[in-house]
Amino acid sequence: MFTGIIEELGTVKDIGITGNSAQIKLSAEKVLENTRIGDSIAVNGVCLTVTGITSDGFSADVMPETLKRTSLSIVRRGDKVNLERAMAADGRFGGHIVSGHIDGTGTIRDYKKDGNAVWVTISAPDDILKLVVEKGSIAIDGISLTVAYVDDICFKVSIIPHTAGETTLLMKRVGDPVNLETDIIGKYVAKLLGQTVGSPGNGTSTGLTMQMLEEFIG
Repeated sequence: MFTGIIEELGTVKDIGITGNSAQIKLSAEKVLENTRIGDSIAVNGVCLTVTGITSDGFSADVMPETLKRTSLSIVRRGDKVNLERAMAADGRFGGHIVSGHIDGTGTIRDYKKDGNAVWVTISAPDDILKLVVEKGSIAIDGISLTVAYVDDICFKVSIIPHTAGETTLLMKRVGDPVNLETDIIGKYVAKLLGQTVGSPGNGTSTGLTMQMLEEFIG
């Protein structure tokens, strides 16, 4: 589990794509502290397993599903990436619950300066936007952010100077893809509301419904 608080910016040293899978090598410093082979590190929000460690970086394998669902398929040598180690049991919970399992990608539509902050507008597929809630949390390239606006085609977040300086978000250009992970609690609620339980074909729906909630709450 991660928190969406980026620890450092790493640099892509190499990425070798073979068929529909890949191996990525990254330079890093801070995230190497106490890290061992088999540990998890989020790279632009994608949970990857460390398969090799050197004095100045680490490597990880990227499976086909990850290449298909994330922007790791288009990263190139020299690109900066957000890095975060998995949260320690006694660590400070500064962001929100982030699994490192990307739902899909969005596209940066616009940047707009607003005092000391910058508004970032991101378009996303409908299935992702349905789980985005105003004033709720979302991870963008692994960064824990608060949704300030959402409609049927996009959502917006406001970036403070600290976040701008510690992450890659404002290094992106309009049209660039970003990895999106919606709030895990919202996903479970959505699953419960739409779930049908029982043997196939028995026609019995025992999923959570608004009527059931009104009965229990009322």
